Amino acid sequence: MSMASGGEGPTSTPHKHTNRLAKEKSPYLLQHAHNPVDWYPWGQDAFDKARNEDKPIFLSVGYSTCHWCHVMERESFEDEEIGRILSDNFVCIKLDREERPDVDKVYMTFVQATSGGGGWPMSVWLTPDLKPFIGGTYFPPRDHGRRPGLKTVLSRIMEQWRNNRPALESSGERILEALKKGTAVAANPGESPPLAPDAATRCFQQLAHSYEEEYGGFRDAPKFPKPVNLMFLMSYWSVNRSTSEGVEALQMALHTLRMMALGGIHDHVAQGFHRYSTDSSWHVPHFEKMLYDQAQLAVAYITASQVSGEQLFADVAQDILLYVSRDLSDKSGGFYSAEDADSVPSSGGTKKREGAFCVWTASEVRELLPDVVEGASEPVTQADIFMHHYGVKEQGNVAAEQDPHGELEGQNVLIVRYSVELTSARFGISVEKVNELLAAARAKMAEVRTSRPRPHLDTKMLASWNGLMLSAYARVGAVLGDKALLERAAQAGYFLKDHLWDAERQTILRTCYRGDQMEVQQISPPISGFLDDYAFIICGLLDLYEATLQTEWLQWAEELQLRQDTLFWDEVGGGFFCSDPSDSTVLLQLKEDQDGAEPSANSVSASNLLRLSHYTGRQEWLQRSQQLLTAFSDRLTRVPIALPEMVRSLMAQHYTLKQIVICGQRDAQDTTSLLAAVNSLFLPHKVLMLVDDDDNFLSQRLPVLSSMSQQGGVATAYVCRDFTCSLPVTDPQELRRLLLDGASDTQAE
Repeated sequence: MSMASGGEGPTSTPHKHTNRLAKEKSPYLLQHAHNPVDWYPWGQDAFDKARNEDKPIFLSVGYSTCHWCHVMERESFEDEEIGRILSDNFVCIKLDREERPDVDKVYMTFVQATSGGGGWPMSVWLTPDLKPFIGGTYFPPRDHGRRPGLKTVLSRIMEQWRNNRPALESSGERILEALKKGTAVAANPGESPPLAPDAATRCFQQLAHSYEEEYGGFRDAPKFPKPVNLMFLMSYWSVNRSTSEGVEALQMALHTLRMMALGGIHDHVAQGFHRYSTDSSWHVPHFEKMLYDQAQLAVAYITASQVSGEQLFADVAQDILLYVSRDLSDKSGGFYSAEDADSVPSSGGTKKREGAFCVWTASEVRELLPDVVEGASEPVTQADIFMHHYGVKEQGNVAAEQDPHGELEGQNVLIVRYSVELTSARFGISVEKVNELLAAARAKMAEVRTSRPRPHLDTKMLASWNGLMLSAYARVGAVLGDKALLERAAQAGYFLKDHLWDAERQTILRTCYRGDQMEVQQISPPISGFLDDYAFIICGLLDLYEATLQTEWLQWAEELQLRQDTLFWDEVGGGFFCSDPSDSTVLLQLKEDQDGAEPSANSVSASNLLRLSHYTGRQEWLQRSQQLLTAFSDRLTRVPIALPEMVRSLMAQHYTLKQIVICGQRDAQDTTSLLAAVNSLFLPHKVLMLVDDDDNFLSQRLPVLSSMSQQGGVATAYVCRDFTCSLPVTDPQELRRLLLDGASDTQAE
């Protein structure tokens, strides 16, 4: 399997300016290492300078594949005059939000509360003791219409700091106090979590209300994939299969996944999904590709294949992992963070353009696919068929309103416009022939793409996103019975243990980096992991155990959960803090209460605790999961649409997890057949375990397993609730029937 090498190599041109960010490893900070701004990374040196010189801090937050961050850098941070104003009057700090999500969340909460909006780049001005007093997002360099430019904003802040400082500080203080109260999430004494069926139905109704029927998805435009919504809808269906709401929920999820797979948000040539669609038909995307989207979408698509039996969904899941293995994989087993939207066009020039790597002119397609197709009802070339099927137009297929900067003029974003059957009928050739022609065309185009200048690759390897990706390889590999995917999943597990786990300090590390020699590097001191790093890795390890049944992964998951509890659990109000509450430089102790582009780590933790309580027999983890859900009960009751992943955890608690226990030799054919029967079904409320002669981990923790054994010397399955078990089953089809009947029983509860 080839590994990614893309991105931009070192450049030989000498730089006019170099600041201290040149010593950092974050790709985002390195992008700013040659600005004429005296940048500091977030840390004690910058804080000390601000206090010693009694200067306000200018905190600029972004990430390396953020389009508007690039724009603000080009316009403002490369401007000598603005650089001088910033360096002379402020202590300037650059922060990569992906390295320090804790700091980002605090100041984003402030910006959203004070300006009504948020996003990146984020620009916030702080007192020397890190309290925010003014904030915003992108600023143009100079005044633009009614919008003040950065230069004007800076001079106003300098004037206010000199003449009106007490008022600035006290208003910042007041807002911070209000935010502390407003963001508190805690359980009231004696309270219990809301009823799962009620919260789930309300969540379904809220999603149905925002659902866009023609192309699927939620709201009109821009349209985001939102895998957390799709996973909730499929889970809701699994316990409401015979109701009209359940059927509607499934239809919403499958239609959305189908339309996304056909749309331009899906890269038809080089696989994977772009960040979001700028229109309602999933056609013209914002072209960056994020690891966390690939991970969650792979799981959503493989789940859709289990639920529907449709090959399309399994193909898309494999397609995503092919992209990640090829373009986002490090040889150490880790996964890179993202590919940028912007790159230099192959036609030349140095100015990067959005989507340049991915789009096509009609003449490029004609030139590349000139062969005449034999046996068609009229004389046509391969290009004619391809252009018809993928909506390629001579003048380009991107509407002007979707291209405000004119970067996609005359270009085509591929989108499947017709089914293969319709294309076959249109040209009078067989469906097989059309499939063959389109696949050959895509392969040629992929070849051409490899010679284009690549977009920037963010080679930072984040623990949390690697945890999500671990789940994806494990889940897809298990459903498809694909050994290569399962080996890649195990490789990712070992990568996390070797490079992002400090065994001595018993601490997950947030991130590591790719060095110039392709070696894995770490910064000193490394950034300690946050709640989502622990939660997503634990979830990945539980999925990896269920896919491989190797108990080393279960053992490490248990160890990490104990550590997570120690570091982040709120003993008073319940639930987990996002970051270590003992870090005094993080002014708000937040508990993430939204499942957004990524699930909230509290939502994932509620499910992890429940699953682990079944694997380890630790009843306190079941109670802790309930306390966590109770802490969020107000939000789960009022706006469950904000927490669809947490509603799934609430449902898992309510319907109780089935234990599926397989007694057999790990790699024996009869064991594999029983496991394949389990993995063919979507069973959101189950734990799967293998009892074999070599395993002590489970038998020590769950003495009841000693009463279960193979019947007649062949692999045997037991399906249990609270370890009250069905009669033993040895036939895979019978096991499948038993599990499907069990799904109907759940529905009746």
